[in-house]
Amino acid sequence: MRSELVTNAIRYATEPIWLRLITEQTLICEVSDAGNTSPHLRRARVFDEGGRGLFLVAELTRRWGTRNTLTGKTIWAEQSIP
Repeated sequence: MRSELVTNAIRYATEPIWLRLITEQTLICEVSDAGNTSPHLRRARVFDEGGRGLFLVAELTRRWGTRNTLTGKTIWAEQSIP
């Protein structure tokens, strides 16, 4: 899940890119960048080579979201800690 968010940021985001991991009762992964384009959840077709990343994040996390910041946007995902 974390690697998917970071990989998407490296491939598509506007630099600079920041990663923040927050651990308390859950693990929250935040990836921020300077872009203003919000990602959207989509379902890839069988033969598509990409487009599954955010869908996988949504399926494997408790919750996820995006928020605008003063310098761009942050995409975050929350996972349970076993």
